Amino acid sequence: MANLLEMATEIVASHASTSPMSKEDLIAEISEIYNALCAIEKGETPVVQGVEEEAAPAISKRKAFGKKQIICMICGKGMKTLARHLKTAHGMTAKEYRAQFDIPRTQALAAKDYSESRKQMAIDRGLGENLAKARAAKAKKK
Repeated sequence: MANLLEMATEIVASHASTSPMSKEDLIAEISEIYNALCAIEKGETPVVQGVEEEAAPAISKRKAFGKKQIICMICGKGMKTLARHLKTAHGMTAKEYRAQFDIPRTQALAAKDYSESRKQMAIDRGLGENLAKARAAKAKKK
């Protein structure tokens, strides 16, 4: 039995290292993982709690789109860009996310500061000018 508990704690420790969890979340997850491992050992199918697709947002739309970070309305985590997080953590596209929470297409899924810094880096490197030159050269060839 101690072996299953050790396995459960390793699984939860791995999960906790990649995402912030409260003490209550850690205890609940250890219990859930341990029960699932016990069920698997007995040859039973473990009971897994389903995630509600149409759950209420973790945060309001107004608070979700900040200057320094954007907060996922599903799980409440803050980050600079949301697209990759949606795909890896929730298995959904930006289009599905926008539809679920009624977010307009014009609303960027990246923090304003992050977008501005990327824009400034592109300007500093002259990427806009290089693009214009490349398009002009391509147009001359046609």
